[in-house]
Amino acid sequence: MEALSIVTHIGRIHLSPPDVGDAERLALLQALDSGWVAPVGPALDAFERDVAAFTGTHHAVALSSGTAALHLALLTLGVGPGDDVIVPTLTFVASANAVTYTGARPVFVDADPTTWQIDPDLVVEELADRARTGRLPAAVIAVDLYGQCADYDRLATICSQYDIPLVEDAAEALGATYRGRAAGSFGATGLFSFNGNKIITTSGGGVLVTDDAEMARRVRHLSTQSREPVVHYEHAEIGFNYRMSNLLAALGSAQLAGLPSRIERRRQINGRYRAALADLEGIALMPIADYGEPNHWLSCITVDPEAATATRDDVLKHMESAGIEARPVWKPMHLQPVYSDAQIVRGDVARHLFTTGLCLPSGSGLSDGELARVIEAARQPFLTV
Repeated sequence: MEALSIVTHIGRIHLSPPDVGDAERLALLQALDSGWVAPVGPALDAFERDVAAFTGTHHAVALSSGTAALHLALLTLGVGPGDDVIVPTLTFVASANAVTYTGARPVFVDADPTTWQIDPDLVVEELADRARTGRLPAAVIAVDLYGQCADYDRLATICSQYDIPLVEDAAEALGATYRGRAAGSFGATGLFSFNGNKIITTSGGGVLVTDDAEMARRVRHLSTQSREPVVHYEHAEIGFNYRMSNLLAALGSAQLAGLPSRIERRRQINGRYRAALADLEGIALMPIADYGEPNHWLSCITVDPEAATATRDDVLKHMESAGIEARPVWKPMHLQPVYSDAQIVRGDVARHLFTTGLCLPSGSGLSDGELARVIEAARQPFLTV
């Protein structure tokens, strides 16, 4: 009971909580005072311009979630019932769910152990096999896992060879780069999430970015219930209520202005973890690919059960008892009950990462004192004799 009271007094440390302050409060109040409380307005237009400029893309459409953006991206690319779409198995479920919304089937591909991203070699093999039998997928989705870009030189080349659209699910990667180019700007379209746990937040929301003006127009149309431009309510096709609100967009612009400092803080946190855990046998952080700069959305470790003196679950339990939120890395999609019948290309790497991997608190608002507390709790299970 004494330990519990101490944890309660100190306060729980969360994995990646929202980092908001006076700038966000002022932006929301200004938007509210402007009278533009209805779904669209000048703050929404400004946020879309800000995101497009930040990512170096021509168009941005702000939506209710990253999942909504991925759903509309697939629809505008013509993905539908009977189609297959290649998706990494090591990802959040939204990547696969959006495929299912269209009536298509996700085909899961294993992770590259050197980057944790979708394995481009396996994508090459799978597309070659499918080309021989006339079963090419309708699209390939690459996910920029934990804020690090996938290998877009390889993926873009192979997709172009077979004339298959590439969709970049950069939900976790705003501010990351690949060979100096912004995450989200690869393929036919990219998308981001602004969920409360992301590197910036609009409370909830997402955005689709593209250089294709027609795709942007089509997404806007579908996201507003496909209402036709006439004085009365006219609908020639099924649409969706997927538009972001003007108030949330105002919050987004304020958050986006502070993104560089948030990335720098998460980079510092990642560096502290690497230094503080380096002496522990069997512990490794997620590898950083040499082709880009991640945004360090989450810092993740793996615990080798054959080399370490404790297990991943030992660390997880100890951190929970210390009032610190940690979480296993994403459970692979091919191991999820809902997708148990889906095709999987390999899968052993993703399975291994799930059983040994752990996400550590990484929020940009994490103080030095809180970070020291996390490091102490993470180290403790390996020091117990």
